[in-house]
Amino acid sequence: MGKKSKRYRAALEKQPANPLPLGEAVDALKKYDSTKFDQTVEVHMRLGVDPNQADQIIRGSIVLPNGIGKTQRVVVFAKGDAAKAAEEAGADVVGQDDLAKKIKDGWTDFDVCIAAPDMMGLVGPLGRVLGPRGLMPSPRAGTVTPDVAKVVSEYKAGKVEFRNDKGGNVHAMVGKLSFESTKLTENIAAFLSFVNGMKPQSVKGTYVKGVAICATMSPSVRIAL
Repeated sequence: MGKKSKRYRAALEKQPANPLPLGEAVDALKKYDSTKFDQTVEVHMRLGVDPNQADQIIRGSIVLPNGIGKTQRVVVFAKGDAAKAAEEAGADVVGQDDLAKKIKDGWTDFDVCIAAPDMMGLVGPLGRVLGPRGLMPSPRAGTVTPDVAKVVSEYKAGKVEFRNDKGGNVHAMVGKLSFESTKLTENIAAFLSFVNGMKPQSVKGTYVKGVAICATMSPSVRIAL
């Protein structure tokens, strides 16, 4: 592990020793020394799922009540009226074969890729490029949809996707450190509630084993369950 900066070591001295109620955890996070940029706040959940079991994969998306403080770049595979609607909803790039070729050649300068169902024959072969970057459109994540305009609007408003990793953990961006404490708390609470409601029936024992929040360059703060 690399050497920690003086600022980070100073922040560690302020790190709460025990888990805190959500509101207090957010306040503690905001008390760490600031940086020259507006840090991204993330939530991390340790879940009691078996990621090797298909019915225990935790994957989805949610529109956070106060957005994420970032304008996401959205590309859309659509044609005809759907393409026009996507453009009107604020999509950054809308295309078909031309867009597919651009991505196949290595262009991935975007945050979200959405596709109409009739475009999946074109999008499918792009899995090698999009898959490893978590950008592949998926019905389960809501990014393969006949109503592309609605989904574009949701992502522009602050929708976030998530999927458990190989260790059964879920991570997501929930805002910026400059957000008011109440708005950060509302976003985190909405995310936790959403994931809590996704508990697979096959999971035995404790579903949510631990929750922590952190900012880009700060230590974490554990949340009391």
